[in-house]
Amino acid sequence: MGMRKYVWIGLVLLFSVLAACSNEDSKSKVTDDDQTEEQSDQSVYPLTGEQTDERVDERVIAVMVNNHTAARPQSGLSKADIVYEFLAEGQITRLLALYQSNLPENVGPVRSARSYYYEVAAGFDALYTYHGAANFINEDIEESGIDYADGAKYDNDRELFKRTTDRQVPHNSYLITSGLEQLLQSKGYATEMEIDPLPFSNENHHEGGQANEVTITYGTNETVTYTYEEEKEQYLRASDGEASVDQETNEQVALDNVLIIQTSHEVIDDEGRRDIDLTSGGKGYLLQNGEQIDVEWKNKDGRILPYQDGELVPFKPGQTWVNVVPEDPGIVSVNE
Repeated sequence: MGMRKYVWIGLVLLFSVLAACSNEDSKSKVTDDDQTEEQSDQSVYPLTGEQTDERVDERVIAVMVNNHTAARPQSGLSKADIVYEFLAEGQITRLLALYQSNLPENVGPVRSARSYYYEVAAGFDALYTYHGAANFINEDIEESGIDYADGAKYDNDRELFKRTTDRQVPHNSYLITSGLEQLLQSKGYATEMEIDPLPFSNENHHEGGQANEVTITYGTNETVTYTYEEEKEQYLRASDGEASVDQETNEQVALDNVLIIQTSHEVIDDEGRRDIDLTSGGKGYLLQNGEQIDVEWKNKDGRILPYQDGELVPFKPGQTWVNVVPEDPGIVSVNE
């Protein structure tokens, strides 16, 4: 089968013998008990499906990450459990990075809020972290009841947020994650929380077409490309033809799952801000193991999940990126 490329527009003596047998049984029983205890000590991170001996009740931290060309390379993206990418205004996308299994020292640059981002954060009971917002959006966030931290109120305090000198405002504000515990306690927010896990499976239950390279076009100068790396069994991400690397580690962002969904977008003001439908469901593709699975996305309890023939399609254990694209002009497939 040829490579399929998709262009998106817009997981001894009898007594001695008996004694020896008894000892062996006892050893065997102890070993079995030890194994059971060891297995029970193994927990699973709810947003990656990966096993760990560590605690998994840490609070999910959701951070608005700037994706303007002047904000690249960003810090902390290679450590995110899940990243959601939406159009913010015009043809520029902005990211919502969710952290639970691995929290880097710095995340950013951090940018302003949008309603559909905090709606996603709320689906994971996350602390929604951003830097500034229009008055009506701030009001909506306060009324929503979600726990939040607005960097505009801690601007360059060097405890929760810092400004760097290598970039210009507004592309230089970073979240300092070591300050989060104090923030949560001071605001009376929960620091620990049991999070319902996403669906994961190590088995490939759904077959798809070959998808070694997938390009999403948000605009003339805003493209995202995922290239499948067989050795790593992951998709490597690039923005506008350049590898998406983490400034802190120099690692290229590598994903085990890429979920691409199509939904309606409506421009709501002169600044080009949008209202994006995250409830109605619709067409989507799930990229795993070098294959593209045709899916239908649905919103279940505030989470965007893939389905096929009414059956939930599990994610492969690991990290996930979700790209949300407009219905108009929608999806165009090109076969090579």
